[in-house]
Amino acid sequence: MKRNALLRWLGVGLSSLASIFAGHQVHATPVTTGDGKPKPRNGKDPERNGNGGGFAGFSLFPRTNSGNTARQYPWRYSIVTTTFWVGERPTENNPVPNHKSCWDPQWARNYGGTDTPKKSARTPSYTPAAFTPRQNPFYVALPYNDVTSQGLKPEASSVIPWFSEAFKGPKESVCKGRWIAIRFKDRVCYAQWEDAGPFRTDHWQYVFGTERPKPNLNKGAGLDVSPAVRDFLGMNDTDVTDWKFVEFADVPQGPWAAFGDNNTFVQNRRAQLQREAAVSAEPGKSRAKAAVE
Repeated sequence: MKRNALLRWLGVGLSSLASIFAGHQVHATPVTTGDGKPKPRNGKDPERNGNGGGFAGFSLFPRTNSGNTARQYPWRYSIVTTTFWVGERPTENNPVPNHKSCWDPQWARNYGGTDTPKKSARTPSYTPAAFTPRQNPFYVALPYNDVTSQGLKPEASSVIPWFSEAFKGPKESVCKGRWIAIRFKDRVCYAQWEDAGPFRTDHWQYVFGTERPKPNLNKGAGLDVSPAVRDFLGMNDTDVTDWKFVEFADVPQGPWAAFGDNNTFVQNRRAQLQREAAVSAEPGKSRAKAAVE
């Protein structure tokens, strides 16, 4: 009797201990907005509703997707979002012209022209009607630039989460081209980070941390989006969105995958075609060599 009672006691104890550890693996501190708002405007958050837990700051434990691990980032809620475009001329509320970006002194030329925001001059493919863009028309600006004329900023290596795997040299940006998700109502768009702004280029505490955007002439805007992003989401030129960084492995196919020499999708397709061409050429080379011999 004593032996059976002892075994039952051990079984209950081990079961309770397992449930405690399981609970700690599942639950985590929810993401906050930095201004006391724990939920997005529409009350829906895929990061909290069954698609992985959110953490205050960046996740220390990457989520596994189909056997692959990818770092997860928190949503930034209720961010005033304005529209800007390649080739934009300076205005009272936007004093910096956009014929160049902080990372590309020939931005408009490399893009192929001015990315007009006029909806009547744009195509159903979210591109300007006058030309096919040579860079991804789905682009954004955030108020941080990781490089100066002297090279990478001192804080870059410690505040940019992907710094170690993206570092290519002391004067090359590790931010340019990174993908972000932008959510407006129930639509989500994906775009690449291609410029710094609005207004600031030093606010890493917001871009990578938990601070809110600083006050500015555009109602405290903390995100600039291209006309393609605006039109895909159906937002106004100035509106309020949520955004977060995403790893490329988590970016689905969409109109943002179609155009641009800087576009990761396009680069991968070209690399795949080159590999296939090299493989298909090998048998021909072998046959020609054998015929000569």
